[in-house]
Amino acid sequence: MADETTQPLLKLSGHRHLSNRLVLSTLTGRPIKISQIRSSSPTHPGLLPHEVNLLRLLDSITNGASIEFSMTGTTLVYRPGLITGSAEGLGASGGVLRHEIGAECKARGVSWWLLPLCTLAPFAKSGVSVVFHGEGVVTGSTPSGDVSVDTVRTAILPLYKSFGIERGIELRVLKRACASPSIYTGKSSSSVNPSSGGGEVHLVFTHQIRLPKTLHLLNPGRVKRIRGVAYAVGVSGSNNARMIETARGVLNSFVPDTYIFSDVSSAPASKSRSDPSSSGVGNRKGGIGFGLSLVAESSTGCLYSADLASPPEGGTPPEEIGKRCAYQLLEVVSQGGCASRVASTTVLMLMAMGSEDVGRIQLGREVLGWEETVQLGRDLVAFGASGWGFRDAKERVEGEEEGEIVVSVVGRGVGNVGRKIA
Repeated sequence: MADETTQPLLKLSGHRHLSNRLVLSTLTGRPIKISQIRSSSPTHPGLLPHEVNLLRLLDSITNGASIEFSMTGTTLVYRPGLITGSAEGLGASGGVLRHEIGAECKARGVSWWLLPLCTLAPFAKSGVSVVFHGEGVVTGSTPSGDVSVDTVRTAILPLYKSFGIERGIELRVLKRACASPSIYTGKSSSSVNPSSGGGEVHLVFTHQIRLPKTLHLLNPGRVKRIRGVAYAVGVSGSNNARMIETARGVLNSFVPDTYIFSDVSSAPASKSRSDPSSSGVGNRKGGIGFGLSLVAESSTGCLYSADLASPPEGGTPPEEIGKRCAYQLLEVVSQGGCASRVASTTVLMLMAMGSEDVGRIQLGREVLGWEETVQLGRDLVAFGASGWGFRDAKERVEGEEEGEIVVSVVGRGVGNVGRKIA
């Protein structure tokens, strides 16, 4: 009760943007109360399994956090603790935290956990080394809108360099897995055998700072090269070749410097729960599929990404995936600005947590008007940050379409309270 007297709970509502609100609460140290979490849903009220799993992850990398649920799970009270990272000498793992994502969380890609963790890692007391494993780990992009691990590694993590965070950052894919549909055995309702992901990802983030540098990014530049990763899990490697050939056929006329790497891996085996006589690991393979991740880099270091994977139910040829992903990348580039939708949340949040100075970044109107970006601005004000300032990137000419917007963000000066380093 003493904590509530000194710092009252910040009251929010709804289940949307939950991960961003939890990250802001952890960074600022402000306790929050989120109510009406899917309270009107007749079938799945309250927090979903992947949201509870994220709370477990936050509890693992912090010290002193308090998490309370209501009986129905529709109300959450979260009091954050100090961000400690993965404690050194943690048993026999040597400071590596192993976080399990169960099969009930397979609707979301592992990037849904990685992005909040990467935002918190620079502000930890010590290094962060987390291995995500379990039947719910999906490394490819998902129908719910989560990007693949390759996009996080090639299009989001390099942006931390602009904030002075560049050493000791590594994201390794130990086992690949794509989103898969559920498989029903037909024996009974209790014998549902979900075709799980079963991937494994290792994030190492050992560059902790006191305050992020003030960012001034106002020149998008021109796209000079395109790189990408085509991945096939448990299917023929010819799918990669077909995706790459189709994507290059679209992109080469715009940027000749296009190279797409091919990664073929076997599908991860998972435990069979439907057959009681099974000795443990069955012949069933999960996480089968293929996909493509593309990143375009401009002359000023700005990154634009596109991500697409085969649907869980199948039926889409590799040529269609390659063509749609290439057109998606061209659409993202056409939106302009110095950051795409995928990266805008991370960049704006780091700018708000930086030193008490004005940082500026140029964004496209579609990126700035995206629901996630608008809500982030509102939540930052609710957590005590200053509002954003806007101005046109250049003077408008009569008859010309509306251009890009320069967003001015005043840093809150929160920084890393647990590690006094430059």
